[in-house]
Amino acid sequence: MAATRALSAAWPLASRLTEAGRLEVGGCDAIALAEEFGTPAYLLAEDDLRARARAVREALEARTGEAEVLFASKALPVTAVYRIMAEEGLSVDVASGGELHMALAAAVEPARIYLHGNAKDDDELRAAVDVGVGCIVIDNADDLARLEALAPDPPVRVLLRVNPDVAGDTHAFISTGQAASKFGVPLEDAPALIERLKASEAVSLDGVHVHIGSQLLELAPFAGAAAALAPLGDFGTYDLGGGLGAAYLDGDQPPSLEDWVDAVVGAVHEHLGPAKRILLEPGRALTANSGVTLYRVVTVKPGAPPWVAVDGGMSDNLRPMLYGARYQAAIADRFAGATPCRVVGKHCESGDVLIAEAELADPRPGDVVAVPATGAYGHALANNYNGVPRPPVVLCRDGDARVVVRRETYDDLLARDE
Repeated sequence: MAATRALSAAWPLASRLTEAGRLEVGGCDAIALAEEFGTPAYLLAEDDLRARARAVREALEARTGEAEVLFASKALPVTAVYRIMAEEGLSVDVASGGELHMALAAAVEPARIYLHGNAKDDDELRAAVDVGVGCIVIDNADDLARLEALAPDPPVRVLLRVNPDVAGDTHAFISTGQAASKFGVPLEDAPALIERLKASEAVSLDGVHVHIGSQLLELAPFAGAAAALAPLGDFGTYDLGGGLGAAYLDGDQPPSLEDWVDAVVGAVHEHLGPAKRILLEPGRALTANSGVTLYRVVTVKPGAPPWVAVDGGMSDNLRPMLYGARYQAAIADRFAGATPCRVVGKHCESGDVLIAEAELADPRPGDVVAVPATGAYGHALANNYNGVPRPPVVLCRDGDARVVVRRETYDDLLARDE
């Protein structure tokens, strides 16, 4: 009988194939989970989430003095995950009133919540002020005008998001730091707004914020962003955002969390000064590889290559359709083998293709297919296209599994009807 073996960095930490060749996530047998919870299902390895959160926090604390790690919760807005990140000493970045509501429901301290967003409305800003969030990130002059109309007392701590005109090597849809972006104040307009913020009685300006983009696999752009901020003046706090990429395929080798922290802190110290409070906002890098999505094969249609249709698709993972995100897959109890195929979803769209070039071991109806690296933006972007209920989120640890977001039912689809 073959020995157990670990898997690549695309899979959750400590995932393995058992002696029988079956996938285990968080000590739980994937086939058994599919039987118990149904498919599609999002699996999350709790120890993986905790280990990555701890790694980035400890790396930042070891490298610099005053610092804070914020969980960019848009990647995985699940109440249980907010709670895990808070338990590991992370603050939280929320980008809407809904994410704020979930963070508060998870008992995250309001003072450790940062509110982002390029179109924060009156209700969202009022809610943030009323609960006493720790900081609001000003994205534009209208944010300031709305806060001044609320006349908060005491003044609200704010950061100003600046567009550094630095673009990382990533898809245009997830690039945010280039000159033409809906996010942040252009460099040339920042000085005037900084003066307005300093003069306002509604806010207290702590510093500046930048975010270059998402799924970044090179570290040089972070130095470019820090350098771009230097002419704006001297501030006590610099938030360099997040965006560090994750491994989606066997062989992918993104920078480690520790190398990313080292590069960002070094850039801040070099370009902005050594005695600065540094904030980082990882999301994908903390959650992507903690997740595995399970599907059932429904049909296998002949073709060159064959079409392997599963019971999910663009309703549970929209990223391949939005911007060509690439994934891999394996049959959960037959990793060996390499039958070229296309893994497609069940939706009424020709573009509902999860993996255009997959290799599965002789796939057939009823097989459980596992797709790694789905912990970021799978659940977050899930939808009800074709009236398909959204999958459950199942937290796995030490051989135990529990549902932290239940599967939707058909009745849930009618819950808002009048």
